[in-house]
Amino acid sequence: MKFVVLYTDVVLWSVVLLLALYVRHVLRTDALRQKWRGVLRNRTATASAAVLAVFFLIALADSVHYRPRLEQTGGSVAYDTQTVSLMDTLIGQRIAGRERSYSAPFAFREFDKTTKIIDGKPIRDYHRLNGVDPSTSDKDIGMKRLRQVEVGVVAGLGAVILFWVVLSVIAAKASRCKARAAFARLARRDNPWRPVITVALIVVFLAAFLGIVWPHWHVLGTDTTGNDVLYVALKSVRTAMVIGILSILATLPFAVVLGICAGYFKGWVDDLVQYVYTTISSIPSVLLIAASVLMIQVFIDKNPGLYETGLERADLRLFLLALIIGVTGWAGLARLLRAETMKVSAMDFVSAAKAFGVGHWRIMMRHVLPNVMHIVLIVAVLDFSGIVLYEAVLSYVGVGVDPVMESFGSMINAAAVEMSRSPMIWWNLLGSFLFMVTMVLAANLFASGVREAFDPRSDRQG
Repeated sequence: MKFVVLYTDVVLWSVVLLLALYVRHVLRTDALRQKWRGVLRNRTATASAAVLAVFFLIALADSVHYRPRLEQTGGSVAYDTQTVSLMDTLIGQRIAGRERSYSAPFAFREFDKTTKIIDGKPIRDYHRLNGVDPSTSDKDIGMKRLRQVEVGVVAGLGAVILFWVVLSVIAAKASRCKARAAFARLARRDNPWRPVITVALIVVFLAAFLGIVWPHWHVLGTDTTGNDVLYVALKSVRTAMVIGILSILATLPFAVVLGICAGYFKGWVDDLVQYVYTTISSIPSVLLIAASVLMIQVFIDKNPGLYETGLERADLRLFLLALIIGVTGWAGLARLLRAETMKVSAMDFVSAAKAFGVGHWRIMMRHVLPNVMHIVLIVAVLDFSGIVLYEAVLSYVGVGVDPVMESFGSMINAAAVEMSRSPMIWWNLLGSFLFMVTMVLAANLFASGVREAFDPRSDRQG
């Protein structure tokens, strides 16, 4: 195989490194450790963080790309023109074959009538899906489907029990006690990690259930091109994560540097920064982003040599779109940091540092920045959910991600036409709705817990 490193792959795996470094910093800093313990005591925030971690792991599994090696001909080495991911290999190849078009959830026939030649005669009917035995009666297929669902439920419950056993054994060895005592300790209501364990149990049950049922049935049906809707939704998770994370990373340098400089130096620096972010805020963001995306699209079309496959082309557009959203969306955070910096700059410890001759940049780095980081963290987490929704809006109006790349916006855009059909096709919208609402809700609840723990004016402080 030939590994393909996409721009967005670098971003997601760099986030893993940054998170590891931040965790190390938190463990070495008493104040931060106490703040995050406050987040951990909030069960809703802890469970939400676990849900976001699951989505992030899905995105990482879809961020290892390669091109399979083809059979050698004449001693030469050739690779497939299609780039696949690790998730495509682990899950995509096990799903029932690509269908012709729409099929309802757990259906074994196509949603629309088609004409097929059977025994030399054209027959128009709701024909069987790929992988469904044409010689088996509908009743037998229904019974088989019911048995597979029952087996999936039993497998899920068995996986949950096995997870508890393994977790109890690990906890028993770590605490040097019996497994039964470790299990009782893990299952207690006052266990701060119980929300994480609950989320893990749900994920384990769903994974085992889908492992039995999904290879044979389309759990959420198929879309207009015959692709499995559940798998398209899983692929869309990576797009949402890339858009949210990369946009925030692109926003922070502008917002932090300009906001702190405006609040600290005041005078003409403050006037200049205010003029810049007021101008940006006065331009409708959708129009500004749409114009930037169209210019980027022209650049991509005129430089086809920048990418070898269609996925690389779509990834470049996704990468640049996230940067545009970040570069054009820093005004709100900069305004908040400006106001907070003005307040911090007037405090005694900053005045004392100036009296001792400490330089301006050193004061901003050592005294101002640590005292405004709670705002940066809170706004960054809150903006993540907003940017995920923003991507859906942009893709819906046609200026979002590339059409060949899966995203929640593309699914909603397709559902806009499908919902007006008769009979109505609802499962594409359902799939995008379930995943997107779960991700956005988890991000908002986690942001609320972070705000309560880090904001010095929060009611729970002290």
